Amino acid sequence: MTVVVMKEGATVREISTVLKKVESLGYRPHLSNGNGRTSIGLVGSGVAVSTEDILALPGVADVAPVAKPFKLGSREFRSAPTEVAAGSVVIGGEKIIMMAGPCSVESHEQTMTIAESVASSGGHILRGGAFKPRTSPYSFRGLGKAGLEILAEARRRTGLPIVTEVLSAHDVDLVCEYADIIQLGARNMQNFALLDELGRLTKPILLKRGLMSTIEELLMSAEYILAGGNPNVILCERGIRSFEKYTRNTLDISAVPILKRLSHLPVIVDPSHATGQRDLVAPVARAAIAAGADGLIVETHNDPDNALSDGDQSLTLPQFEQLMTDLRPIAAALGRSM
Repeated sequence: MTVVVMKEGATVREISTVLKKVESLGYRPHLSNGNGRTSIGLVGSGVAVSTEDILALPGVADVAPVAKPFKLGSREFRSAPTEVAAGSVVIGGEKIIMMAGPCSVESHEQTMTIAESVASSGGHILRGGAFKPRTSPYSFRGLGKAGLEILAEARRRTGLPIVTEVLSAHDVDLVCEYADIIQLGARNMQNFALLDELGRLTKPILLKRGLMSTIEELLMSAEYILAGGNPNVILCERGIRSFEKYTRNTLDISAVPILKRLSHLPVIVDPSHATGQRDLVAPVARAAIAAGADGLIVETHNDPDNALSDGDQSLTLPQFEQLMTDLRPIAAALGRSM
């Protein structure tokens, strides 16, 4: 893919001229703004690009190829970090964002209790599953639409935006009616039909790394969404499957700085699914922030020992409050805030 970099302060007319040129060559232009400059990616297959012809257009500073297989998500395409907004919450900026809540929405009372505790402890976004992918078909698989309605009520009460998972392309429009961020789980990271559906949206997408996926495969899945026209992608490292049995998964903490180096997209970490054990969540969360993560997604429950799913890895409400307290000095040491 080729990227056209406009000069700082390029006018709307100059940008429009380049867009028309790109379209005339048979490409679909993809705009990105950062550091006061506009970059235009040439997406698709068109005729050969004459660098000289494009450089001669008013307002053009440079024309360069993107060598990485993940084009739109790469630092070559956009050097400035992308910030993704969900309501008034911005992921990828100076503030480290905490997403927290139950693995599954089990009832109205349970969800309201947890949501109010997350808000009072300083959490920024409420997580909760209405549609749950489970290894066993006999396990609790979520309340579906009723769960989404409960999440929406929790948002009205607390003001917290909500993030919840979608399992199939069939449910995308329904989940969009309720969610502020749509989560694409690890098992669906390479569900290309679903990635295409999410690409036609503008709503933020939280993309989790697959159970046995490489960093490049994660970025290529993000590329599907970006190429579809949705620039609002958040990457999530949640551990990969290995031979180790003492944790649920093996957290690739090095993925955080690697992703930040390769891509402009925000990166968060899921210490709950990475470890699978309540007592390991806090130390791994601290390590993730120290490694440069833009946020965390943590499971917390008012009665984790009796939770319908993932109780073993869910923090109690007091434990979550303590975690928020413990993370603040780490964020401050990095010049960030919680």
